[in-house]
Amino acid sequence: MSNFDTIIESDKPVLIDFFATWCGPCQILGPILKEVKDNLGDRVSILKIDVDKNQQIASKYQVRGVPTMILFQNGKQLWRQSGVLTKEQIIQTIVEKSNK
Repeated sequence: MSNFDTIIESDKPVLIDFFATWCGPCQILGPILKEVKDNLGDRVSILKIDVDKNQQIASKYQVRGVPTMILFQNGKQLWRQSGVLTKEQIIQTIVEKSNK
């Protein structure tokens, strides 16, 4: 994850999904995020980060529970939410919070 800072500096919104393989709600969120990507296509990047394998990044962004989603654009954190949301809620948030 050495290029994490480069990824979140993107002009395109980047939704980071902090998850764990043992987390039930995280497994529910996975297919929802795939639908979000299918809907928004190239308008958003979605990156999944396993908190057990990337503890330094999870700690830097104070991820205390999973799943936690953080939306970045141009290196700025635009939004943050823990828990599972619907596809519609996530799409609406990305469209409203980003300038895309």
